Amino acid sequence: MKRTLIIPAIVFAVVSVCASQGVAQTKKPAAAAKKTTGAAPSADAAAGKALIAKSDCMACHKLDVKLVGPGFKQIAKKYPANEENKNALAKKVVEGGSGVWGAIPMSPHPALSVDDAKKIVTYILSVK
Repeated sequence: MKRTLIIPAIVFAVVSVCASQGVAQTKKPAAAAKKTTGAAPSADAAAGKALIAKSDCMACHKLDVKLVGPGFKQIAKKYPANEENKNALAKKVVEGGSGVWGAIPMSPHPALSVDDAKKIVTYILSVK
């Protein structure tokens, strides 16, 4: 009688392990495929991320939550990543501004070139 209970229990355990490994194996290639088929960040976006790391941006902005200014994801959600928006936002980074996200003005960054500001904006608009 013990054999009759043990054999089905062993078969059940082996089938369960095989099934769980099969699921894990099918999920891993799909995740890997997603990584390889996703759009790679542009060189400008990568440069913008590096510029942000060296700047004072994170004193007022965070990636996904409002601090003093809006989170980068909020900005990316509001503005499509087209040339018109990149140019306008880069100008706002350099010159400063207020009114769009509330009464607190964004400090100007006159030492930042418009090209570097555009790289920063390219990164911000890519963080959706």
